[in-house]
Amino acid sequence: MHDSQAAIPLAKITSQRVTNLYDLMDAAYDAEAIKEDSRRRGRVPIIDSNPRRKEKQEMDPASRLRYNERSIAERLMGRLKEEFGGSHVKVRGHRKVMTHLMFGVLALTADQLLRLVM
Repeated sequence: MHDSQAAIPLAKITSQRVTNLYDLMDAAYDAEAIKEDSRRRGRVPIIDSNPRRKEKQEMDPASRLRYNERSIAERLMGRLKEEFGGSHVKVRGHRKVMTHLMFGVLALTADQLLRLVM
């Protein structure tokens, strides 16, 4: 199953747990049904346009700024997985897994702080 097929059911679950104003998604989620569902839930869909479907549409500056926040989170999660052990969890049990990941987050934070200093 492609991630976009789970977007609407996950949005429903999310709306029961948190209140959010925006749905930030990449071009793989560029479907009218997803955008309409987002609007129906009272959110603003900020979804990058898929150039394979139509001509690439530029976002307005406010949407672009919000979308870039999503990109920052994606890069951090990617670094956690690739450089700090997030994809190589060798323990079982939610407490051990959480501890393993939190050590990775701690190391990633230290690395980011060192990058600011140097």
